[in-house]
Amino acid sequence: MKIKPLLNSTIFLAIVACILWSTAFVGIKIGLKYTSPFQFAGIRFFISGLLILPFIPNLRAKLAAAKQNISKILLVGFVQTFLQYALFYRGVDMVPGALGAMIIGSGPLFIAIVAHFFMPGDTLNRRKVVSILVGLLGIVVISLGRKQMGAVGTMASVGILILIANNLLAGFGNMLVATDKRRIPPLVLSSFSMLFGGALLFGLGLVTEGYQSGSFPLEYWLSLGWLSFLSAAAISIWYTLLKRPGVKLSTLNMWKFIIPVLGAVLSWLLLPNEHPTLIAVLGMVLVGLSLVILNWNIRKRGL
Repeated sequence: MKIKPLLNSTIFLAIVACILWSTAFVGIKIGLKYTSPFQFAGIRFFISGLLILPFIPNLRAKLAAAKQNISKILLVGFVQTFLQYALFYRGVDMVPGALGAMIIGSGPLFIAIVAHFFMPGDTLNRRKVVSILVGLLGIVVISLGRKQMGAVGTMASVGILILIANNLLAGFGNMLVATDKRRIPPLVLSSFSMLFGGALLFGLGLVTEGYQSGSFPLEYWLSLGWLSFLSAAAISIWYTLLKRPGVKLSTLNMWKFIIPVLGAVLSWLLLPNEHPTLIAVLGMVLVGLSLVILNWNIRKRGL
């Protein structure tokens, strides 16, 4: 049967995408030392869209398909790139790298809620409800464990709320791609939606932050180059998987539990002010456990 190989390849590609995403948090924290969030995000995603173009087969024919589906592409770019990453960059700039990585990693919990209400056949059950409660407990543990929380931690508190809103918006963005009835080629959708969303983010940066130029150090360019590459690769992979028959949002997104684990570890290893704490590890374990509970029977049930 072809179902098992398809399932195995879906799982493998999902893991690859999540490993790539787990490296983003360190790169973002490095890049934001030298420039503003929206300008940095806009340049990153615009470059990502450009990087995909050479890999689109029969580009001229696909451009015709893009013109026919321009409204859907612009909608995905507006929601999935512009709105989601405007919240993401604003939120991640307000919280430490490890904390941001773990909260973003809880996104599958919120995607399960979105899928329950808007995706037929992907509804909540007892197992999913338990996993959501465990995951939310993990977020609470992580947040309360921050020494800066309280009167001096208002910015971090706002950042946490922004990142949770980002998680919900990510669910809607995934749903837009998964429910695409016109079958826009994944590379076309990812490329042009990121070009559009990146341009909007850069424009927002000009209005709210002003244009920032100057001589940036090598680590800035390395972080920008890596982030552009990983976005081009990971988002193209993810859009391809979302369009596969039988793939459910909640079960596919289970593999994102890799992101908070590796993201936190990389932050602790590479960022000078990030250090592991027992309470942070406990929160990370709870978030990871919630995702395991959510998809305990994934191999038996399929995606």
